[in-house]
Amino acid sequence: MIGPDRLERVTAGAVVPEQVIAYVRAVSEAAPSLFGSCVGYRSGERIVLVGYPLEDPRDEARMSRAVEEALSSPGLGRITVLGPARPTQAPPAAESREDAYFALALPAPPREPKLRSLLRRAARELVLETEGPFGREHAELVARYLQERELAEGTRRIFRRIPRVLETCPEARLFSARLADGRLAAFAVGEFSPLTTACFLFCFRDKDLAPPGSADFVLAALVAEAERRGHVRVNLGLGVNGGIAFFKRKWGAAAFLPCIETSWAPGRPQAGRRGGILTRLRRRLWDG
Repeated sequence: MIGPDRLERVTAGAVVPEQVIAYVRAVSEAAPSLFGSCVGYRSGERIVLVGYPLEDPRDEARMSRAVEEALSSPGLGRITVLGPARPTQAPPAAESREDAYFALALPAPPREPKLRSLLRRAARELVLETEGPFGREHAELVARYLQERELAEGTRRIFRRIPRVLETCPEARLFSARLADGRLAAFAVGEFSPLTTACFLFCFRDKDLAPPGSADFVLAALVAEAERRGHVRVNLGLGVNGGIAFFKRKWGAAAFLPCIETSWAPGRPQAGRRGGILTRLRRRLWDG
């Protein structure tokens, strides 16, 4: 286990959401540990190592040393490494999946004309709310999203724990967009604990009520809050697919860090990759 002072150090230096200890604790039952200068989370016989060293998230040598330390953990049955490269310790049969975190540099670059137009239209029809609680309408919007899609139970559990994120993460913030009559059109959740990097965690919109640009409207509020706090970037999460990556590029975001996910069972025949809680966490879907 990590002492409170070291937990604060990890979160303060976080550049990806999975390094924000309170956030991961809110959506999982895994216990954090430090392996070298990388944080990992253990649940039973599983370890998920977030292989971005605090000194330099691209330092593959430090990542490799952290992997070596994690592999020496007693009772380890399976390890998943998220990092800037495939670990050298991974057996040839271990599958890897590649993506990249997208980041928006702050101060934000000038917005493209189409985005400016969307935001102006949304601002005419929506009212921003930043102090209200996560209420029944927010929960219903998430529940509707879950009802309409076939998702793994682990992913569903993460979405159901959004209220817990807001309750237990001191610097998590809710940004809600309401129509003139008060109905909820969209909301986003951001995390602002890291010193340099704010994190865009979740975004949902009501497809029946939300005017065009509603997701952009709440993201604009999140970006403005990050700028106000002095962050140098907003981590917008992974590309995941073409549509989500397009949304992020539209905002001027660019690939910030490679994210190579590699999973294997040390000392056992490899039967393919099985994703754990952080796999679902980092690939969480959002209704942008």
